[in-house]
Formats: sequence, C-alpha cells, structure tokens
Amino acid sequence: MKIGTDIIRISRIQDALVQFGDRFKQRFLTPNEIEKTTKTESLAGLWAAKEAIAKALGCGIGKELRFCDIEIFKDSRGSPYFRLSPEAKERFQIKESSLSISHDGGFAIAVVIIDAK
Repeated sequence: MKIGTDIIRISRIQDALVQFGDRFKQRFLTPNEIEKTTKTESLAGLWAAKEAIAKALGCGIGKELRFCDIEIFKDSRGSPYFRLSPEAKERFQIKESSLSISHDGGFAIAVVIIDAK
C-alpha cells in the first residue's frame, strides 16, 4: 500500500489560468476533464489529485508518468476516482485505489491510497 498527498493554493491555479489560459489546462488535463471542469477550485483539486497519485506511485510527474496519463472521474455519488493511460496502467499495475479531493479556505488537497502489484 502506498499513500500520496498534495495541497495547492487555489490562487496559484487562478494565476496560471490568467497568464496562460487554455494552454495551462491542456498541460495537465485530458480533453474530458477540460470539458467537465469549470470552477477554479475543482481545477486545483484535479492538480492536487494528479500530484498525489504520482507521489503514491513513487515517480512524481515526469518521464514515467505525465499529467495526462491520469484521468480523474466522478462516480454516480460524486466520489472521485482515477484511471491511468494504457501505458501507465501497464507500468504501474494498480490493484485497488481510493482518492479523496477537498477544497476550502483557499486551498485544494488530495489524498490517494494505492495498492499496486
């Protein structure tokens, strides 16, 4: 079992959106995530979630795992979960995972637990 966590100031995401616009979103979100996510708080939550997942996998965001190798979804109850790209899925072989994302007081935080083979 591995755990990963990340926290980010929501204003940092807002500043990046002002400076880079859609290019910033395209850097770390999949097309599906771009379409479904409009609030800055939610964007910050996705950033934190992807960073937390990369930390739990022990590699960080880089050559082994890119932001767009991770896609965040919500189930019918609104609980977040993620899927990896086929290449990343083969590399990391996750058996089970649990993801939690929250934002309050100007911050977004994510925690993930991963059971990998």
